[in-house]
Amino acid sequence: MEAIRESGPAGWSLRELARRAGVSHSAPAHHFGDKTGLLTAVAAEGYALFADALERAGGGLQEVGLAYVRFAVDHRAHFEVIFRPELYRADDPAVDTARRRADGVLTAGVRDVAPGDPGRERTAAIAAWSIVHGFAALWLSGALPDDLGDDPVAAARPVIHLLFAR
Repeated sequence: MEAIRESGPAGWSLRELARRAGVSHSAPAHHFGDKTGLLTAVAAEGYALFADALERAGGGLQEVGLAYVRFAVDHRAHFEVIFRPELYRADDPAVDTARRRADGVLTAGVRDVAPGDPGRERTAAIAAWSIVHGFAALWLSGALPDDLGDDPVAAARPVIHLLFAR
């Protein structure tokens, strides 16, 4: 995770990880097969942590949105991997199970916004996801105004409230 935080999700090698861990250069390949295998394990763990964080937030769309931003900041390396499915095996059963769990929490929060209309519910889900993911990405890249302070959740709260208030 440290290598991903330092170099991004694709900017490191298995050989470098082995050196950092003080193991033989073949140890990571023995455990994960290749870099994609290792990133698949990271994605599975990341989605499970993500789902846990969203579930702890409760069912309200605003609180789930804030949990999303908090997860992105607190688990940046996982966040950067899970939203880059070209880096891992997205059809891996552990990844798929954890991703579905996270999606279920996000979808449940949207049902209150567009009850009984599947088309509108899907649009609302994409809108909500775009807002919180966009805010999180802008925060992580340092692109938001400095006067928002240093607490990403506090900065996101009025944005999410404004857009999700019913």
